[in-house]
Amino acid sequence: MASVTNKRVALLIANLASFLIPFMTSSVNIALPQIGQQFSMNAILLSWVATSYILAAAMFMLPFGRVGDIFGRKRIFNYGVWIYTVASVLVAIAPSGTLLIAFRVLQGIGGSMIFGNATAILTSVFAPGERGRVLGINVAVVYIGLSVGPFLGGILTEHFGWRSIFIANVPLGLALLAAFPALKGEWAEARGEKFDFIGSTIYSLTLAAIIYGLTELPALTGIWLIAGGGIGLFSFLQWETRTRSPILHLDLFRNNAVFVFSNLAALVNYSATAAVGFLLSLYLQYIKGLSPETAGIILVSQPVVMAALSPFAGRLSDRVEPRIVASVGMALTCAGLFLLSGVNNSTGIQWIVAWLALLGLGFALFSSPNTNAVMSSVENKFLGVASATLGTMRMTGQMLSMGIAMLLFALYLGQVQILPQYYPQFLASAHTAFIISGALCLGGIFASLARGKVR
Repeated sequence: MASVTNKRVALLIANLASFLIPFMTSSVNIALPQIGQQFSMNAILLSWVATSYILAAAMFMLPFGRVGDIFGRKRIFNYGVWIYTVASVLVAIAPSGTLLIAFRVLQGIGGSMIFGNATAILTSVFAPGERGRVLGINVAVVYIGLSVGPFLGGILTEHFGWRSIFIANVPLGLALLAAFPALKGEWAEARGEKFDFIGSTIYSLTLAAIIYGLTELPALTGIWLIAGGGIGLFSFLQWETRTRSPILHLDLFRNNAVFVFSNLAALVNYSATAAVGFLLSLYLQYIKGLSPETAGIILVSQPVVMAALSPFAGRLSDRVEPRIVASVGMALTCAGLFLLSGVNNSTGIQWIVAWLALLGLGFALFSSPNTNAVMSSVENKFLGVASATLGTMRMTGQMLSMGIAMLLFALYLGQVQILPQYYPQFLASAHTAFIISGALCLGGIFASLARGKVR
């Protein structure tokens, strides 16, 4: 049993990391118009500034979760913080849009090492009866990062330029590295097992083919890439059933309905919601003509509600069946997305704030109970894989959400900058994105309810 001190240190470190990455991610959304202007990026290339990080994190999160199970979760987590901090410096000094996107990929790799092991470390240190509470706190910190990101990012972008956002990440990363030695112990329940390099390669290339293919539609190249991704997915599943040390134990999916449907619900939820901040940041600055600082203040309304209510939702999931709490959250998220699908030039800011707050309430009720359900449904030796699988669902969902937005930009806008003459096409793409997202959440309610009771 871990000591009280070590539990507090583990929670502190996990929370620092959980603040760092969403803080930067939500800040970047606010800075996108300024980045696009400086490097003369069209709508699709501008989308890659956000998507490149998400894609890299999704590609490597599951492999690094497995590496953490084998070689030590704390060690891989620490390496990830170093890579992420160095990459933040490189992004801040990037001289071109191409290099900026390349360094964002490096950030994503560091982020995958952090998030692929952070939840597993918390779950390793805390007993089952304590997990709902600490996971609720951890989710709340994620949302605090999301809350501070648009507000502080807007101030930094408006007064010091977009590069200052990435510079601001460096002292946070250094603080995390300074606190790390105080965490005692190591967790590697799969030590001695082999790492599945072939499966990891197939998996990563499959995700890359699918998301890049989405951005190339409706061209034939996009169709071929998505088809290749489908073949890669089939090949990955076949390989994982045959290899002795898979990165993804398919038995977790065959014999564990709670694990399957909780991860599916997470995938659907993030696929529906991840692009909201991206689309509304562009909407508020382009269509409503607001400054980055003002747009950031408005976007804060969603994560503030998430941060305030996530600890309550986590504690509630220790007492009430998590699937019930999470399903109610999914339903509220669905309602918020359908309401946002009606935004236009004359929509009042008060309505945007109200609908974002509704999304925040829904997400708070969904996320920490769903995480609790996933992590409580597996044996300890699979905690790293479970954490990474859930993280992969989150990042893959975010990637698909951005992929949908990029596809709609390609269909409605094409290879052009978002200038006033193209505002109607931008609004049409945003309306369609919110309708598709609402429909996804509607289906996600059934996945959430179908999971059954946590053992």
